[in-house]
Amino acid sequence: MPIPKIGTTSYKVKRSSAGLGLFATEPIKRGTWIIEYVGKILHGKEVTEHPGNKYLFETSKTRMIDGSARSNTARYINHSCKPNCEPEIFAGRVFIKATKRIEAGEELTYDYGKEYTDEFITPYGCRCTPCKTKK
Repeated sequence: MPIPKIGTTSYKVKRSSAGLGLFATEPIKRGTWIIEYVGKILHGKEVTEHPGNKYLFETSKTRMIDGSARSNTARYINHSCKPNCEPEIFAGRVFIKATKRIEAGEELTYDYGKEYTDEFITPYGCRCTPCKTKK
């Protein structure tokens, strides 16, 4: 499958229910490729040398992207139990796609997955908007 073409979607970082988040500044159509998750590529032992790093994105059993640099704008996309985006991996690269129409002003979110959620979110309680609304 070819590498996705990122659109010209406009977004900005601002305060969210979980800290800082990435928000659409214009409507985004379902199926739009929004942004690439970028950073230093870690292999093998390098992966285990970064315990507690919340910005590691696994692309294979032996390869991860360390997206902790602030230049990685995709790092501001927060977890949600009812997300509007999803990450997809192409040739070791991670791209974020809208899974539904996103309105201007709406926060971009995706499900971080069970392993991440169990380690970093569940012990403190989920702060995504759907979970905060339930409380």
